[in-house]
Amino acid sequence: MGRKAVTVMPQTQQLLSQMGEQIRMARLRRRLSSELVAERAGVSRATVSAVEHGNPSVAIGAYAAVLHALGEMEKDLLLIAADDELGRKLQDLGLPERIRAPRRHTGKGF
Repeated sequence: MGRKAVTVMPQTQQLLSQMGEQIRMARLRRRLSSELVAERAGVSRATVSAVEHGNPSVAIGAYAAVLHALGEMEKDLLLIAADDELGRKLQDLGLPERIRAPRRHTGKGF
């Protein structure tokens, strides 16, 4: 049984392709073969190739493993959605305004 095809928007595919190219360039700058990266990452050479081509059907764990094999670059994944500007604005719009309770009169003339 074959894998189910993943459908992504063109913009998303462009981002995945760019990310794959950046991963490829990082590997080449380190002068590592795709076979060595695959061995270190515990994936096949075909998976490394799919990552470098930005294939959307590759599991994010494979991307993380390849980044780790390149020298602990998987920490860069923590930058994803770290500053969710739109989400924060939407959250702020939904927050109720603080409503203060009326002051209690203590009868002391204040």
